[in-house]
Amino acid sequence: MRMLYLFILLLFQAYGSFGQTSLKEINLDYGKYKVGFLHYIRSDSTRNYSRIFDYSNEKIARPISVSIWYPSEQLTGDESPMKVLDYFQVLKEEEEWEYLPDEQLLNWFYYSNTSANQNHLKEQTKAYPEIEFADGEFPVIVYAPSYQASSIENFALCEYLASQGYFVISSSSRGTDTRWFSDNNAKEMETQARDVAFLIKEVGNFSIANYHKIAIMGFSFGGLSNAIAQNRNEKVKAIVSLDGTERYQYALLKESPFFDIEKMNVPYLHMAQKDIPEKVLKEDNIKAELNTKFEFYDNITKGKGYRFKFNNLTHSYFSTLGMLFAERDIRQDKSDSEIMESYKWTAAYTLNFLNAYLKNEDLALRFLENNPTDNGVRNGLITYSTNRPQSPEFTFMDFNDLASGQQYQNLSQLYDSTVKEHPSFKIPEGSLNTLGLQLVFNPDTAEQGINIFLFAVALYPNSANLFDSLAEGYLFNGIEEKAIENFKKSLDLNSQNQNAIDRLKQLKD
Repeated sequence: MRMLYLFILLLFQAYGSFGQTSLKEINLDYGKYKVGFLHYIRSDSTRNYSRIFDYSNEKIARPISVSIWYPSEQLTGDESPMKVLDYFQVLKEEEEWEYLPDEQLLNWFYYSNTSANQNHLKEQTKAYPEIEFADGEFPVIVYAPSYQASSIENFALCEYLASQGYFVISSSSRGTDTRWFSDNNAKEMETQARDVAFLIKEVGNFSIANYHKIAIMGFSFGGLSNAIAQNRNEKVKAIVSLDGTERYQYALLKESPFFDIEKMNVPYLHMAQKDIPEKVLKEDNIKAELNTKFEFYDNITKGKGYRFKFNNLTHSYFSTLGMLFAERDIRQDKSDSEIMESYKWTAAYTLNFLNAYLKNEDLALRFLENNPTDNGVRNGLITYSTNRPQSPEFTFMDFNDLASGQQYQNLSQLYDSTVKEHPSFKIPEGSLNTLGLQLVFNPDTAEQGINIFLFAVALYPNSANLFDSLAEGYLFNGIEEKAIENFKKSLDLNSQNQNAIDRLKQLKD
């Protein structure tokens, strides 16, 4: 009996003819490196898990299936690269059907057993199993698959990025308790975010991986978990979303106690599917607002955002497996050649985004900012927009960080340059007073505290309280003459300042 799995969160009913795509016809512009592939299983002992088809009450540590694509300079000679069928061995393992005969693959899992799909299994890929790592360190991409999908679902894109000098790591999308997701998608979203965090930690085991340059990339449901993962981990420097579900299920994302849109402060690239035709919206009971609404993107204020709509791609074809094996929907899908053309451009935009923000390449940044037609994209293939992040509010804490960095010297010059750059910036009098007292009563920072108060009374020359505090600072540090002078200034401004009256009487006695 054929097993039916839910492959993506947004299910669009498929009809009609089968694809005639191929890896060769996509014609990706691979980089200078050979591509190595490594696969193994780790266990997360902090979480329990059950193998659903073992029909056992036994609990095991959560298995983390790890697939890695990496740059290599090894000469491969006559050695043949992997075939697509080899990737399906990983899929079998992740589906917990390790011993399923290969001839049953297309009957058993997601795809129809057609001659075209049988031919896809025989195609050669660009990856070689377990060849040597290239010398040096390479930026990292952590990939989160779609709903319950395999770590290898986007193997062509992962190979492409590895050939361009990236270390790519992925794990399967598993349910919290078993292979299957529960009805609680909020819980499953959190689980996948934890799996992403596990992979980020795993990256640290590889000297080839630059642990300080990490981006996360996800397709469909993986976009939700990646938003949470970025909020939790400051090591994440950029996000690539392949029609991520954060666009469609923002309300679900906001259920997470670990998500805050205000923390989305890294560059973000979202590549979206084409508009869904009215016929499909009506027949499949899909809300029309999915074509236009994007609350997540609209609410990003801290990070740079890029939004590209691929007018020839429906949702499934942002993954390699979907593009190669999925049935086409005659109501909306474009031709196979148009789908492959668009997939190639998704790879190109992903690469340039990563090159811009992980490798700091100006040419790549210009590519992102260009009109797509200026990059050679056929007219009408892609529509795009970018956001301009709001300048973050400059606070007293920001000012104090700068001031402490220069040992609280030249504070007036620092303030003038700050106000020139941030005209609305104001320093609260009370904050200066508190900071000055904190510093002046510490023997190691007493001089810095005096500097704060000298700056403060220059900024607030009518503040009796600040002159009083400055006098207290001088007195505490044994400079009585200056203390008397400033207590008198405080009294001139406020004749009812009892502390200054008492202090002056004490100093005369």
